[in-house]
This record gives sequence, structure tokens and C-alpha cells, in this order.
Amino acid sequence: MISDKKKRTGEIIKRLKKEYPDAHCALNHTNAFELLVATILSAQCTDERVNIVTATLFRKYRSPQDFLDVSPEELAQDIKSINFFNNKTKSIQGAAAKIVENFGGSVPRTMDELLTLNGVARKTANVVLGNAFGIASGVVVDTHVSRLSQRLGLTEEKTPEKIEKDLAELVAPKDWVMFPHWLIFHGRKICNARKPRCAECVLNDICPKIGVG
Repeated sequence: MISDKKKRTGEIIKRLKKEYPDAHCALNHTNAFELLVATILSAQCTDERVNIVTATLFRKYRSPQDFLDVSPEELAQDIKSINFFNNKTKSIQGAAAKIVENFGGSVPRTMDELLTLNGVARKTANVVLGNAFGIASGVVVDTHVSRLSQRLGLTEEKTPEKIEKDLAELVAPKDWVMFPHWLIFHGRKICNARKPRCAECVLNDICPKIGVG
């Protein structure tokens, strides 16, 4: 059963890789810390909105210390158009403080160390490790990845942790970083939540839930 799924997963990857050769991380960033901040901001918020906010934010704050040198009130004002901006202000400043105090001002490069930072769970850590450092530590599971992996019959699990475990068994480690990007691009263009465009889908002949919303 697993071998059949692995074979189909390989075919899914082959087709999506060809369909979306320019797939990439949708959060704009120039370094690991910017990506960390952007990913914290992206929780329950669109990437588009985050990119609008960070376009200004990253000109004002260029290092973890910069985020600590302002009051929480000022930082909250800078990100107020983001959902849960007060909580995210606390997470960003808390993460920045630990990076400065415990890691010499540099974003750590291991899962265990990243998970000690405020506002960082496995998804955020995987995003940073994979996209900032090229370290394939796991598979990022966001709403698109969760929905598409279930529709494609790659998992029946519901929680991100269990979905990630299933995907890590089916996807070769060399594709762990890019696989979520291919699914996200496909989810946005074709396999959307409410009305998937199955007739236009490059996977429609190997999708077990074609036409199912």
C-alpha cells in the first residue's frame, strides 16, 4: 500500500514540478530573520497582506536588536493590519530577545533550537530551515498542503503533525522543501477549497477525489 502511494506521490511531484517551475516561498524576505518574522506574521493571515506589511517593516527594522529597541506599542502599531497583531508583537520581540541572548544575534539552524523561540512551532521552523538555510528538516503543512494532501489521498490525518509524518514517508527528503510550494501553487491556481477546477488539473487522472469539493 505504501509503495503504491509512494509511486503515485512520485508522479504527482513530477507533474507539479513541471507545471510550476517557478514555485517558491511566497513570503518576501532577504535573510533568515526576516523569514522568521514573516512566518510568525503569516499565521491566520494571507501572504499578500504579510508582504505588504513587511515591505515597510523590514526597512525600519533590520536586525533582532532593532525589534527590541522599540516599545511593544510602536511595533504593534507597525503591524496593526495583521490578524492578532498584539500577540504577534509579543512573539516577535520574544523570539528576537532569545536570538540575541542565546544565539549571538543569529537565527539558529536546528529544529530543537528554533522551537525554543517564542511563536515558533514545527511549521515555522520547517519554513525557516528549508527556505532560509536549505535544510530539509521536514515538510511544511499549511492549509493548502493539508487540503491537497487529503484530496490526493496521501493522508487521512487531520492534524499538521500527523499529516507531516505521512508526507515525510511518501516524499523523498530531497523534495521536502519544494513539495509544499508545489502544492501551495497548485492549490491557489487550480485546486482551491470551494470549487476545484478539476477539468484543468494536471493530476485529474490520478486524483481519487476528482470533482469532490
